[in-house]
Amino acid sequence: MAHAYTPGLRVAELTVLRKERRLPIKGEVLVQKGDHVSSDTIVARTHLPGNVRLENVASRLGIPPEDLPSVMVKKEGDPIAKGEAIAQTKGFFGLFKSSVPSPCEGTVESISTVTGQVILREPPTPIQIDAYVDGVVVEVLEGEGVAVEMVGTFIQGIFGVGGERTGDIVVAVASPDEPLVAERIDASMKGKIVVGGSHVTWDGLQKAMEVEAAGVVVGGFDDPDLRRLLGKDLGVAITGHEDLKTTLVLTEGFGEIAMAGGTFDLLKKREGRKASINGATQIRAGVIRPEIVVPIPEERDSVREEGSGHVMGLESGSLIRVIREPHFGHLGTVTDLPNELQMMESESMVRVLKVRFEDGSESLLPRANVEMIEK
Repeated sequence: MAHAYTPGLRVAELTVLRKERRLPIKGEVLVQKGDHVSSDTIVARTHLPGNVRLENVASRLGIPPEDLPSVMVKKEGDPIAKGEAIAQTKGFFGLFKSSVPSPCEGTVESISTVTGQVILREPPTPIQIDAYVDGVVVEVLEGEGVAVEMVGTFIQGIFGVGGERTGDIVVAVASPDEPLVAERIDASMKGKIVVGGSHVTWDGLQKAMEVEAAGVVVGGFDDPDLRRLLGKDLGVAITGHEDLKTTLVLTEGFGEIAMAGGTFDLLKKREGRKASINGATQIRAGVIRPEIVVPIPEERDSVREEGSGHVMGLESGSLIRVIREPHFGHLGTVTDLPNELQMMESESMVRVLKVRFEDGSESLLPRANVEMIEK
């Protein structure tokens, strides 16, 4: 049977997922291999060095750089408080003293008799990372972090904004083609991951943020509203670091697009379950997808390890989504993968596939115009 590789979007009802949790710099790992962790368990921590502040003390006191040590009140390594004197002249008969106060809290890092400058280091910033998902620590990355393994549902989206959050899933609409409007959201959804249908309106998203929902998962969102939400055009940078109260994940794309029936049904099946959500997205090299992860630890023994089997490419029977016009967002099933190149309307010769859409219609499409939905 012919098959080909194409970028995939995973929607798995039950799988084994491995998540690496790494510190940005070397630090301390707080858990051991085999430990059971929850999403909020702190697994590693470290401290980022504080910012450096330069003070030209010799110049401010009007003394030669080589005389700097004699007027220093603080020595290298000494702690300092903001506003505390770090250097002071003796003055005349104890009067008319001049001093240089510290512009920050921290420590004295170095004193230079060449430049006359004192380097101050602000306090370090504590950094800690949690497990993100409920699971088991399967590997300790010495001084860096851990790998956590979980069994459960894994759904990737097309685009998202906002960082990692957790909450119980609540489905706020009756069908995958119903929009998520403000009237569907109430105070009981605080800390929850709210599932909508075709799209979330601007007022609906604002209401979700107002009630402090952890996340919103819908088919689509209007592009002008995204610019309004972020206060700028997105560009090509990775998302996920936005200062938003609620993480937004789109499963289909921009505009009013009904959520795929299988995705909606799966989220409905997991309603009431605790889930982890992350809106981080990167479109270009090193693709990163937004995701919803629902741990189901009681199913661990019934699932094979992810990656233990071979990875299937695109083949007859594969479920795909069209990612370019004129059928953008439509779902279908591959019925044939012709080996011969075909001429398109643009007169270019490309590899194609035949697809049968959910309404029964068929079309011949360039393979580059689709992505596979992996189960």
